Amino acid sequence: MRKQVQFRLLVVRLGAMGDVLHALPAITALRKMHPAWKIDWAIEPRWLPLLSAEPENAALGADRNPARPVVDQIHLVPAKEWSKKPFASTTWTAIGALKSDLRAAGYEAVLDLQGAAKSAVVARLSGCRRVIGEAQPRELPARWLFTEKVETVGRHVIDQGAELASAVCGDLLTPVMPTLPVDTEAEEWCNQLQEIRTWKPIILLHPGGGWGAKRWPAERYGEVVEEFGRRGAVVLINAGPGEEALAASIVTAASGHGSVLSCSLEQLIALTRRVSLVIGGDTGPLHLACALGKPVVGIYGPTDPSRNGPYGSRFRVLRNPESRTDHSRHDQPEAGLLTILPESVIEAAIELMLEERKNPQAQQARTSSAGQASPAWEGERA
Repeated sequence: MRKQVQFRLLVVRLGAMGDVLHALPAITALRKMHPAWKIDWAIEPRWLPLLSAEPENAALGADRNPARPVVDQIHLVPAKEWSKKPFASTTWTAIGALKSDLRAAGYEAVLDLQGAAKSAVVARLSGCRRVIGEAQPRELPARWLFTEKVETVGRHVIDQGAELASAVCGDLLTPVMPTLPVDTEAEEWCNQLQEIRTWKPIILLHPGGGWGAKRWPAERYGEVVEEFGRRGAVVLINAGPGEEALAASIVTAASGHGSVLSCSLEQLIALTRRVSLVIGGDTGPLHLACALGKPVVGIYGPTDPSRNGPYGSRFRVLRNPESRTDHSRHDQPEAGLLTILPESVIEAAIELMLEERKNPQAQQARTSSAGQASPAWEGERA
């Protein structure tokens, strides 16, 4: 039997939602390999619910518990807030307090899974002699702050994360999909939603995206919503901050079918546990569905699904082969994205839901950790 050795590791992945979710399988694998390790995480406060179901003030200075299934202590790093007031005394005081907390922990290694200048600075604030990062990070200046640079060969960012995590102690890690926290208040909120108190299939749409080039047109989402509404499914349209008008326009395009839903991150996690299928572009909520083992239909344009696509669950990815990978923040949908028709999305969604219905293991998996079952597709065209 392998002897468990106490080891203190700090993970730095400040955000955003999809990126934190992509980092979690590597750390979950590391936790599985070394259950006695002390594994802490530095993260933006906004994304805390992905790691812990506890309030902010309870997240600091405590050890792993059922509400925090993967990591031990959590360090909140409001980097975006600091960037708005870089010269304010409150900012420098907060940075000093963070530095003191990190150094007091006595980390033996720091793993930067973000590869950005700000994450590398946080890693170095720890005072740890081992700062591990990717040899070709997203922001090249970050490389200068790493003491160990790892060449990765994996195509998907989740596989790359596992390669980086393997370098901490020489393990050969395979990504393990994480267990996400269960927030009791969010679960109760979800249980009270009239829309999910049904045995009809529930389809959750995420029409938003980081920038316009990734967003499939609202009128096409509307056609998808109308089709599944006619087939008897419940279709919910997630409206993230600032996306309320977009979601409302989809309901209009769908001739009144579908319901708009705005919720917190905790509530979104609870809701996603209960749905039958998720449809959307390259967005954090789509990756959340994958982390929770839900079947997804990904509609991709300028971002590369082989690197940032669905992972760890049943999925269909729709992307024009002529689409070019481009992270420029264009406002209009990418040309290849516009070649994807609603009929293709509907067909992919039905295929996935029928597969779920025919797969006994999938049927069992549809009972979530909160005890709520998600029905498979049984509807026929009305």
